[in-house]
Amino acid sequence: MKGGNVGRFLGGQFSFFLSALLFTTIFLWSWEKNPLLTNLLSAQDQFIMQPSEISVDESAVSLRSNKQIVDEHSNSQIVEGRIEENRLEVSDSFVKNVTVSPSTRRKDDKKIMTSQLERRACNFARGRWIAERRRPLYSGFKCKQWLSDMWACRLTQRTDFSYEGYRWQPENCEMPDFNGSEFLRRMQDKTIAFIGDSLGRQQFQSLMCMATGGEDMPEVENVGWKYGLVKPRGAIRPDGWAYRFPNTNTTILYYWSASLCGIEPFNVTDPATKSAMNLDQPPAFLRKYLDQFDVVVLNTGHHWNRGKINTNRWVMHVNGKPVVNRKLAEIGNAKNFTVYSIARWLDSQIASRPQLKGFFRTISPRHFSNGDWNTGGRCDNTIPLTKGNEVQQEESSDPVIGDAVKGTKVKLLDITAISELRDEGHISHYSLNASEGINDCLHWCLPGIPDTWNELLYAQLQC
Repeated sequence: MKGGNVGRFLGGQFSFFLSALLFTTIFLWSWEKNPLLTNLLSAQDQFIMQPSEISVDESAVSLRSNKQIVDEHSNSQIVEGRIEENRLEVSDSFVKNVTVSPSTRRKDDKKIMTSQLERRACNFARGRWIAERRRPLYSGFKCKQWLSDMWACRLTQRTDFSYEGYRWQPENCEMPDFNGSEFLRRMQDKTIAFIGDSLGRQQFQSLMCMATGGEDMPEVENVGWKYGLVKPRGAIRPDGWAYRFPNTNTTILYYWSASLCGIEPFNVTDPATKSAMNLDQPPAFLRKYLDQFDVVVLNTGHHWNRGKINTNRWVMHVNGKPVVNRKLAEIGNAKNFTVYSIARWLDSQIASRPQLKGFFRTISPRHFSNGDWNTGGRCDNTIPLTKGNEVQQEESSDPVIGDAVKGTKVKLLDITAISELRDEGHISHYSLNASEGINDCLHWCLPGIPDTWNELLYAQLQC
């Protein structure tokens, strides 16, 4: 009889244990599946503060996870947000206007940005320009080993250089700080090639200055001859440049190809000959040396006009024959056809070259007003960010290149909208000889905006 009582007692205890275990399992499963509970926990974690660092007034705060407003350059210390998934608005009874100390604000800002990064992929082209005391990344008085005098605005009569003091901050992720030595270490035994027009050349020179900190490095080798980049007899300059950093075996090169087409002279012995502009072929240089490249950065755009094509004596070809289709012969359509062709070609090459990373940089904006470069157009503004400091759009301002790389392994280096805000950074009418000449509202002062393009490139190379 006694043994039966013990058995019933143990059986009851076991049933209670099973019931508790089942209840706990169901509760945890419900917690995990319930986004509201998860979001509440996330919001709570983001707003944990010490009592001495909180003050309360009569204004309520909304929690918005997709937009944390923490302005480091303002006297306001209000943290604002919203949990987007459940549209949860927190009432006055829950929390009032929360004011935090600067140190706590930075910590919470970092928490919030980490949380955002986990929920959404970083869009490097969406964000804002912010003042940065650690800019520029190199001196405009130095870097003479790599930087063309005509783009070194510190050497001109310009007196305002406030455009140098900003950096780009993407909305959903942090930009890694660029460090020349770290960049070269990451690019050890690699070659990065810029293929494009003079804006591509500016980006190339910018990266050389950034990698060296603007300092002379006599040990860096000119290896242009390895890629056929030597100045032809009678030419002003070679078709490009290539430099190798021996300590890391890193090569950075640039090749001039304004249209990204395969250009073939009809008669190689005649300097005045016309050339086939093969819209469906990449430049011969790129086809020949692609196996030696680890990173390729393409750009084109500003030479796609009838005047440039006629001056270069280019004749559009497709499939080895002159273009007779009038629609395709229109400049805009021909450019689009070429952009799509080379994007698809590079994508096909990446598939068989796992080490290769390809980028297509969007077009750099022009800022001529009251005319063009040859009709009195100017860009005299020297005040930064008069057009605003934020880019909130999701899609690129260069839809042709943006659409061309969709569905491919070629990455978009989207610089158009962020550069559109920086009209004060152009060379403008300043020159070395202090004479009033044609305004250059296409190219940029260096140090300047192209440095940011390379910071974006550096960040995306780490993704």
